[in-house]
Amino acid sequence: MLDLNWLNTFVVLARLEHFGKTATELHMTQPNVSLHIKQLEQATRVKLIERNPFRLTQAGERLLKSAHNTLMELQVCQAEINAINDLCQGTLTIAASDIISRLLLISPFQSFKKEFPGIDLSLFNTTSSQAAELVKSAKADLGFVIAQKESQPLHFTELQQVKWCALGDGLQAWQQGLLTHNQEEPTLILLGHDTRTRDLLDLAVPMLNLPKYRVMEVGSVDAQIDWAEAGFGVAIVPEFSLHPKLNLKTTITPLPDFPTTSLGYIVRQNQVLSRAIKQLLNWVSEEIVSAHKIE
Repeated sequence: MLDLNWLNTFVVLARLEHFGKTATELHMTQPNVSLHIKQLEQATRVKLIERNPFRLTQAGERLLKSAHNTLMELQVCQAEINAINDLCQGTLTIAASDIISRLLLISPFQSFKKEFPGIDLSLFNTTSSQAAELVKSAKADLGFVIAQKESQPLHFTELQQVKWCALGDGLQAWQQGLLTHNQEEPTLILLGHDTRTRDLLDLAVPMLNLPKYRVMEVGSVDAQIDWAEAGFGVAIVPEFSLHPKLNLKTTITPLPDFPTTSLGYIVRQNQVLSRAIKQLLNWVSEEIVSAHKIE
């Protein structure tokens, strides 16, 4: 009979293609990783990997696919059992982008810790696309994302519409072509291409009608705001990201012609939501309502 720990070690090794890195990720020693693979090969009676250079054998490729499915089904099963039993101990894993987690989740997380002291909250700070993959594979119980399309095996629920604005001086002058010969081309401060937000903005930026412009890429919305405030260009950011910011010095220009998108949460299709998850979602909804009142 195959041991699930052997299978998990095999799956991680197949992904990392390195015994040392696999040991580090799984908090094991490298000899134990080798032992798991040896025990798995003995149990299956086939060679699963070639070591120099590293590659999976044909049997290894076939086992990898089955192992992925088996481990994911077990994770889903455990999550469903936790929800049915109204989990009051253990870990609740959330996946969310940096901007969503800092602006919408801090206060709800504080309330959660008081209400459910036996449950540890674990947060994956990631992009919306990666959050979807984490929920799909049952590595996260819940994901908060921007612009998630409804698709199997995920269910998306909208929490609010996201509108855009420009933060920074001189946008209208740039649009009207009023730059002097001595002035540089305008700089748009945008998130990097590895974010879903950037995918949306690349389609919308032509609506600004800027004859020429440069792009400065940064890693977070906070960084966009800081660079715009320092006079390095105009940042295109979600309106809700400016709600907690006080005493902004640069001009805020609403961009009503930019297409709106949705901010919401994702769970797996037909996933049973525990009382703890439902309460967390209620607190997040209240946080959104509170932010709108501040406006």
